[in-house]
Amino acid sequence: MNDRIDETVRFGSCYCRAVTFRVTGQPLRVGICHCADCRKTSGSAFSAYAVWPISAFEQTGQTSTYGNRSFCVTCGSRVTWVHDDEAEVMIGSLDVVPTDLTPEYELWIGRRENWLHALPEARQFDHDRDTRTETERGLSEPGAPGRTVETDVPRPGELLPPG
Repeated sequence: MNDRIDETVRFGSCYCRAVTFRVTGQPLRVGICHCADCRKTSGSAFSAYAVWPISAFEQTGQTSTYGNRSFCVTCGSRVTWVHDDEAEVMIGSLDVVPTDLTPEYELWIGRRENWLHALPEARQFDHDRDTRTETERGLSEPGAPGRTVETDVPRPGELLPPG
């Protein structure tokens, strides 16, 4: 039998191109997330990302990390989230668009904007993915540290003026 290795190579970068990266092969999974952390770090209604094994990921340039998310120290663009044996890459940071990457799941759907519709083929999760079955198959580590739960976000009347 001929085992053909997927040779797909994708390149990406931050806004100023000081941080560049390359991923090889197909991602382990592709998703979008509507949680408070992803909304805040993307500045958008959700984040779209793909996850590759760390062995398929290479990066150049200087980044700083806050809350497990890496940013370019020059332009501030969020680029990756490297943890354990995986690298999460923001789909918007890939150089060639549109991509052929289609989200397989949506996280924190209770925080999805009313004007957005569920992706028809994607699994829907109230919070983070249920990784128990994926962990048993060796696909993922449980949990996503650093996620903000709804009760951690101050209500408008609770906000204090700077000073």
